Amino acid sequence: MARKKEYIEEEVIEKAMNLFWKNGFETTSMQMLEKEMGINKFSIYASFGNKNGVFIESLKCYKQKLNQLIKKLSTSSNGIMGIKDYFYDFIEFSKDTEIRKGCLITNTANEIREDADEKIKAVLSNFMNEVRQTFSNILKQDKIKDTAIIEQQADFLMISMFGLSSATRIFNKSQLDNYINNIFKNL
Repeated sequence: MARKKEYIEEEVIEKAMNLFWKNGFETTSMQMLEKEMGINKFSIYASFGNKNGVFIESLKCYKQKLNQLIKKLSTSSNGIMGIKDYFYDFIEFSKDTEIRKGCLITNTANEIREDADEKIKAVLSNFMNEVRQTFSNILKQDKIKDTAIIEQQADFLMISMFGLSSATRIFNKSQLDNYINNIFKNL
């Protein structure tokens, strides 16, 4: 007879997500996950397969939280200023009361190696492509720009967002404002 889960999966995954976000994928151990999630490793293995499975579920949880910002951006009719607002919204999103965590996706992309789990790499790639496509769609609101320029600017904005995600961990508000203003100066 199978045992009944004595935890709510969404709650333990959110705890795991915050642990990965704070410490990174490689640094986070199964022992740390057990402690943070409040469940034993047998329950972790039974529900999620392994650490990679917990991490993939954590990335999905993160994406659901960030989707609020992406949805706001995708419905914006403010063109490039809507994207700039997204950059500022992201800064607020990435703050924590004690630490600046940056972006879980960016942090992970910065730390994973070439031989990383293909499923994890696919989740990261799909997420980044989705954000890039949203940038491209917003840029298309400017009817003067041709497709090639829009695609180049979408790439530029995606890479800039990647930089901002890392920068939010260490730079102050004034420095981040300067960074964002310079990104959007010539778009």
